[in-house]
Amino acid sequence: MRIRTDDDYAYRNDAIERAADFYDCNKTKAVVSACDDVPMFVQAIRQLLERDDLTLEQRQEIAETLSTRAVTFEVDTEIVVTTD
Repeated sequence: MRIRTDDDYAYRNDAIERAADFYDCNKTKAVVSACDDVPMFVQAIRQLLERDDLTLEQRQEIAETLSTRAVTFEVDTEIVVTTD
């Protein structure tokens, strides 16, 4: 697999280098590690945002704090009124 990092894609190299620094490994392992971790982090955040012991404001703050350029979390409440 090749990842373009030239011209308009130079930011990718910076992101991969940050991941390599974070994981303290080479770039290939950093990309694989990030790809393995992200789905697990997203699932954990979804579970956190669904907790009943958090207020709407707390959920919204957590969602805003944990959102990134690539993954955005939003908390929405739906109120349904049914009449007979």
